Amino acid sequence: MSVFAGLVERLADLLQPLFGLSAAAAAIVLFTAFVRLLVHPLSRAAARGQKAKARLQPKIAELRRRHGRNPEKLQRALLDLHTEEKVSPLAGILPSLLQLPAFFVLFYLFSNTTIGGRPNELLGHELFTAPLGGRWADALGDGGPLGGAGLVYAGLFAVVVAVAAFSYRLTKRSMTENPALTGAGAGAGAGAGGRGGRGAVEPVPVPGTGLVMKVMPFLSFFTLVTVAVVPLAAALYVVTSMAWGVVERAALHR
Repeated sequence: MSVFAGLVERLADLLQPLFGLSAAAAAIVLFTAFVRLLVHPLSRAAARGQKAKARLQPKIAELRRRHGRNPEKLQRALLDLHTEEKVSPLAGILPSLLQLPAFFVLFYLFSNTTIGGRPNELLGHELFTAPLGGRWADALGDGGPLGGAGLVYAGLFAVVVAVAAFSYRLTKRSMTENPALTGAGAGAGAGAGGRGGRGAVEPVPVPGTGLVMKVMPFLSFFTLVTVAVVPLAAALYVVTSMAWGVVERAALHR
């Protein structure tokens, strides 16, 4: 961990002339951007995988209709379909999983008073007047929501709400453009098939899908809770990564 602490310190020293006492906060933002650049190829692959999954939905619906009463056979058939089409079921979550180590490193660095047996000098850095090792509860106890640190958190919360609202719009648009992903297109397909006679495909509802699809657009707003409870340095990582991810998703899914 001392290696990562030294890296953040050196980057903060380089940024000191530009950002002053907030140089370490700027270093964390740059570190986050670097991590996102590293996983960008996987994000592009995930976007291609999600588009491929959308194209597979009619076949998946047919498999569910055919094997809905035999979960084991359905699972094997779905795996075979993904293998045949060269689509990984995990493609969409890999970019997020690979970012977790960076988040936990920052969480650890700014949650401990010592690193490698030596005093943790990173805890002396601030974002404006808010200590990077502090939390929202600390800000409320030191000046309240309108104090210096409280206003820093108010700004972060405002950024999260704005980015989450943009993410909400993207998710709703994606669900509208790909109704098969929500199961909304199944009924229409069945009706068309029914008019054609033997080609009818009855929709097979997947338990819990409706609830998941209703909650999904709002998931980004839960980032507010994370920002409130983790050290400010880790919160900066989360907010920067979230903003990057939403802009990246909008670009890749045009």
